[in-house]
Amino acid sequence: MIDILLDALFDSLKLIPFLFITYWLMELLEYKAGEKSERVIEKAGRFGPMWGGILGAFPQCGFSAAASSLYAGRIITMGTLISIYLATSDEMLPIFISESVEISLIIKILAAKVLIGMISGFMVEVFFTMFLKKKHEAMDIHTFCEQEHCKCEDSVLVSACKHTLKIAIYIFLFTVILNFIISWVGEDKVSLLFTNVPVVGQLIAGLVGLIPNCAASVIITELYLEGIIGIGSMMSGLLVGAGVGLLILFRVNRRHIKENLAILGILYALGVVWGVIIEAFSGLFV
Repeated sequence: MIDILLDALFDSLKLIPFLFITYWLMELLEYKAGEKSERVIEKAGRFGPMWGGILGAFPQCGFSAAASSLYAGRIITMGTLISIYLATSDEMLPIFISESVEISLIIKILAAKVLIGMISGFMVEVFFTMFLKKKHEAMDIHTFCEQEHCKCEDSVLVSACKHTLKIAIYIFLFTVILNFIISWVGEDKVSLLFTNVPVVGQLIAGLVGLIPNCAASVIITELYLEGIIGIGSMMSGLLVGAGVGLLILFRVNRRHIKENLAILGILYALGVVWGVIIEAFSGLFV
């Protein structure tokens, strides 16, 4: 139990710098720049998926956590959010390096995740703007502050600290529960869910990847290195694995539960489809 608590505490502490910088930036945008910021963000949103794919590739789930809050405040678009989720590497890169995986393979996988994030992000943007005729909502950090019950008018710094503390505690408690469940069930039993049957492997890997915990990416990466699953299944799980990003999304964007479920569905569908495609062209990664 002590190990579970320490792991949860460590995972939560790693996110605090990302969360604090994110909320501090959101407060500055809301109270220091106003309408000028909204115009800048609206213009930048067109290229959001491109930057989202690049930033998401860094081996830290903090980017997906920050992206969820930025989306809740309508600072970034849904396409940008999806691109960050898909490109997030989480624990994959450290494990690959520790296992002395060939640099060429690591580069190919990272490049694929970045490219997939960008393409998918722009696809989501086009689908919502051209086919559904929906526009990105204006920046709305004030509503975000209201639902978090903080007094944002007091101080930008104090407000950012309050936001960070609330979300960090939420992540810690949820992580403790999740770690306990995984420890109780056992990673070996989770690995038995996988199969090399076409498509089924990608579907199952995608479901495991949705677990908002670094354990999911660790299991999927290790199974690939042991030859239990193919690269397509691994990519499905890792593409869907947005770490605590989804967890925070459902927490800070709780007034839009249907929207959150849609994002979850889109992320899972894209992860599975891309995994199937990659499995079909697995020779490119040899």
